[in-house]
Amino acid sequence: MGERGKSILNLDTDKLLSMLNSALAEEWLAYYQYWIGARVMEGPMRGDIEKELLLHANQELNHAVMVSERIIQLGGTPVLSPDEWSALSHCTYQKPEDPYIEEVLKQNLNGEQCAIETYDRLAKFTSGEDVATYDMAVFILKEELEHEQDIEDWLTDIRSIKENFRKMK
Repeated sequence: MGERGKSILNLDTDKLLSMLNSALAEEWLAYYQYWIGARVMEGPMRGDIEKELLLHANQELNHAVMVSERIIQLGGTPVLSPDEWSALSHCTYQKPEDPYIEEVLKQNLNGEQCAIETYDRLAKFTSGEDVATYDMAVFILKEELEHEQDIEDWLTDIRSIKENFRKMK
């Protein structure tokens, strides 16, 4: 970021860089959680949901690109080692040890709800103080909200399928 760009920031840049590195770590963990969950999950609607989870994974990867680029623009260094992701992240990575689709989706839902909190905090912190980071945070927040809704809809559909199956017995 150029000198004029830096001069219009009206916030604690070190705190912002710390928040952004936490968000970056969370995006990498979210990417892998979606990607591996899509690969190992089993159960109803797997084929359709797998494609969507892989799309979500790619969107999380795009978020990581956006956040890392913003960190560099602000003169910071993006987190350099996967070893640091868990320590920097406010969100937890949950291994999909139970591959049943509902369990995988619940894990992803937890991650999305945490991501929503992260980008809401970033948007509030940068509102009126750093328009570029604010716009990025709002863009990512909108996608995280869409992901949450997708997952909640799939969970509702699966519960409905299971209930209809029980009625048929």
